Amino acid sequence: MQLEKYPARHVHNSNADARRGYGDVERQILNLAAFEDAWSEIRSWPGYAVTPLVSLPGLAGELGISALYQKDEGKRFGLMSFKALGGAFAVLRLLQQYLCDEHGIDGATSADCLKGLHRDVTRKVTVATATDGNHGRSVAWGASMFGCRCKIYLHRHVSDSREREIAKIGAEIVRVNGTYDDSVRRCAADADRNGWKLVADTTSGGGNPSAPKLVMQGYTVMVQEIIDQMPSGQPPTHVFVPGGVGGLAAAVAAHMSERLAERRPRIVVVEPDNADCILRSIMADALTPAEGDLDTFMSCLSAGEVSPLAWPILRTQIDDALALPDAAAEDAMRVLAHGVADDTPMVSGESGAAAVAGVIAASLDPALRDALRLGETSVVVTIGSEGATDAETYERVVGKTARQIEAAA
Repeated sequence: MQLEKYPARHVHNSNADARRGYGDVERQILNLAAFEDAWSEIRSWPGYAVTPLVSLPGLAGELGISALYQKDEGKRFGLMSFKALGGAFAVLRLLQQYLCDEHGIDGATSADCLKGLHRDVTRKVTVATATDGNHGRSVAWGASMFGCRCKIYLHRHVSDSREREIAKIGAEIVRVNGTYDDSVRRCAADADRNGWKLVADTTSGGGNPSAPKLVMQGYTVMVQEIIDQMPSGQPPTHVFVPGGVGGLAAAVAAHMSERLAERRPRIVVVEPDNADCILRSIMADALTPAEGDLDTFMSCLSAGEVSPLAWPILRTQIDDALALPDAAAEDAMRVLAHGVADDTPMVSGESGAAAVAGVIAASLDPALRDALRLGETSVVVTIGSEGATDAETYERVVGKTARQIEAAA
């Protein structure tokens, strides 16, 4: 199918330099020791499987690059999003800490919690978070698995379809008539007042940073999978990753930097035009919020403020930020669904297609292509952060259901 050209706003991060390395400041947030803990724990859960890294040679040829691989997080734990790695992991660790500190139960395992051995205690605990959709679903899933109550705060732009999927897991939904960032602050305040465990993926609303650290550390499991899946063990030259509050981008940049050092790929963050807080912050070299009501088709990237916890890593470890119009993501969903040449048809949701949209926009713009050093030898990985997590929107945009696309693959 014909690839459409969409304008992309770009800023290069002058602080980023692979030769600088990964410093002590960043290591206080995400580090390899904590990764090993998440790696060991999450891989022990029922249903864990490495998600596919799908080669798209047809699209790579159209874009004039050597290879393109999409990490398909639509296959993650049945939740259809990379977020399954973070929120549920944080819920488990917070419950284990609670069992130890408040009840003297030291060494409770995830297997114990899955069996319900401590449910008489954990059911008295409430975890809470604000979400655009996928993080809340992961927290609700973790609460259901490990035996506690859950409250999920949704802002006004979250679709009814996403709300229904979260409620199915057993979470109590609280609607906030405001933006994502309004819901973050409201949830944090309510959690503090009611004694709930806040399982946020950002520290912009306040609260203890331990949960957002755990959330981001969970994401590094996906990054290690990518490193292990690359053909011949060669790292990619570029990784395009969706933005949002920056937790995923920070996890990708941190783990790539620690594992690969000077061989780490160029990290490019992709955001919606209407929620471009990372681009603005990189441009200003300081935390800078997006403007407006943050309403965007890329619904799970509808964040107006970068997580202060993720910022020290983003500031030094990502190389570029791009902001795109919503239509670019819609087109990318269709490109992936129909496939270019003999490419395998792929299901990717509104935010999951953002990274591919960024590669397409950059490759078709000669000036931006040159600025990002994209060329015939480039090997690009895009993080397909979600599948069809909003089934109604997916069918409307693509013209087929996710099941129909998967059947054609």
